[in-house]
Amino acid sequence: MKIDSEAVKSLAELLRETDLTEIEYQTESLRIKVSRAVQQTVVSVPTQAPLTVAQEQTTTIAENKSDNLENHPGVIEAQMVGTVYLSPGPEASPFVSIGDTVSQGQTLFIIEAMKVMNMIKAPRSGIVKHIFVKDSQPIEYGDPIMIID
Repeated sequence: MKIDSEAVKSLAELLRETDLTEIEYQTESLRIKVSRAVQQTVVSVPTQAPLTVAQEQTTTIAENKSDNLENHPGVIEAQMVGTVYLSPGPEASPFVSIGDTVSQGQTLFIIEAMKVMNMIKAPRSGIVKHIFVKDSQPIEYGDPIMIID
């Protein structure tokens, strides 16, 4: 069986462009699966001490949640199930706060999943309008985390 190297190269390039770790393509007679190792930044974040600043901001957000902001086009959703951390440590300032201007690629928060700390980066530049979660809160896939307008 001949390996379609062009298809493998195309899938590998798609992995890099989309920042995915694995992609699979299948037809009736062919199945190609390409994956890559991703360097994870591990940050030690105790789960017992949420930031007071983050709690104050999220309380304000919870009151405004009735505006149905979860459907806003700038909402950043959880890409995995885990625990969200809004700062790199219990005594540290949050990565971002409401009103902050963020750049594409800037770290917004951490999602701990299976003991791995995943740094979640801004998919686009903008201003942080809302934060839906509290520090150290468990989250599900697709949960709204924040809005960047």
